[in-house]
Amino acid sequence: MIARSRLELFWKKYPDSEQQLKSWYHEAKRASWQTPQQIKAQYRSASILKGRRVVFNICGNKYRLVCEVVFGQGILFIKFLGTHKRYDAIDAETHDEPPEAD
Repeated sequence: MIARSRLELFWKKYPDSEQQLKSWYHEAKRASWQTPQQIKAQYRSASILKGRRVVFNICGNKYRLVCEVVFGQGILFIKFLGTHKRYDAIDAETHDEPPEAD
């Protein structure tokens, strides 16, 4: 389960991210990741962080998507979705953004 609405709000603001976010959403929705290594096998550029968090690069690393993954249950919580510049200003291991923020 992934909140697609959060992704839609973002791609409306940044239209160049739409196709990659849609592709990521469909792949992640079908995935049944049991371990961080399975995510790395599918997304080699993903970064595994503490606290079950994973950073996905979107649009050639122009944007960053930080999710908390509940392994084995198919649940991903979007903790941050924004530009790489904004990502550089946060601590991705602890930062949570409200859904209305980008």
